[in-house]
Amino acid sequence: MDTQTLRLFVLACETLNISAAGRTLGMAPAVASTRIAKLERLVGADLLHRSTRKVSLSLEGQDFLPYAREMIAQEEAALAALGKGRTKVSGTLRFAAPSTFAQLYLAPLLPTFMDKYPDLRLDLHLSDSQFDLIEGSFDLALRNAVLADSSLTARKLADDTRILCASPAYLERYGTPANPKDLAKHRLIAFKDTEPKALISNNGMQALFDPKSAAHCLILNDGLTQKLTTLNGAGISVNSLWAVQEEIADGTLTRVLPDYALSTEPALWLIYPKSNVVSAKVRVFMDFLIDQLGRANVAHRTPRHRS
Repeated sequence: MDTQTLRLFVLACETLNISAAGRTLGMAPAVASTRIAKLERLVGADLLHRSTRKVSLSLEGQDFLPYAREMIAQEEAALAALGKGRTKVSGTLRFAAPSTFAQLYLAPLLPTFMDKYPDLRLDLHLSDSQFDLIEGSFDLALRNAVLADSSLTARKLADDTRILCASPAYLERYGTPANPKDLAKHRLIAFKDTEPKALISNNGMQALFDPKSAAHCLILNDGLTQKLTTLNGAGISVNSLWAVQEEIADGTLTRVLPDYALSTEPALWLIYPKSNVVSAKVRVFMDFLIDQLGRANVAHRTPRHRS
């Protein structure tokens, strides 16, 4: 199977424009359309739906896309093993990450990465809501949850300690909880869902952070909004230490129940589709993030700007 045509197909999926994908690879629009049609005849399925207005990915195209990327990655790895690989990393890298983390830690690093790999185009999806990595055709994602999907692979980026905190004004008005049971009498700010979460003390004692049991509860799905409502005295919330370390240091937020943290092994993970070969564009971006942010707790690093 012609890997140049596979590259064309992958680019067409990413841009939803066959002519533009062809021009990127130095092909005339007619040549690009002919190559896609030939690939469809070869696999026996319509991979792309075309109309006079737009191009969209068919169900068969969605199924075939990860295999096309795998075959391209296999070719690149084989050539690299023979010392004949490309000297430049190119193509489009679709990367998804929590928006709050991206604002604090990724955005300041992107100019350096783009200077280092000028032929690689970054397509960033920044949201604090969860989504399907495979269905969204993402090459790589940053998550702070344990990997459950067997079709994915994870590489640890950094530790991710999560703590309870509130504003001094809130604590002055409503009091400071002395133990986890006191949380039921307070206003809690919960992120994404209302499921109980385990609280682990320094000496191993366990309790629950259960928004459903609270007198008042505010449910949000955006990390920055959660931090801002906490800063403005709306209640007690759970935050990653990397997101609130400056506010804890300057006293605009106070850690609640400082002897307790959520989970026993929290971490930030780089998640990518399982493959025998990791593509060059994914590998260089992962290596860059790990080199810049390190395996140590990200919270030990000072963000370049405040959100």
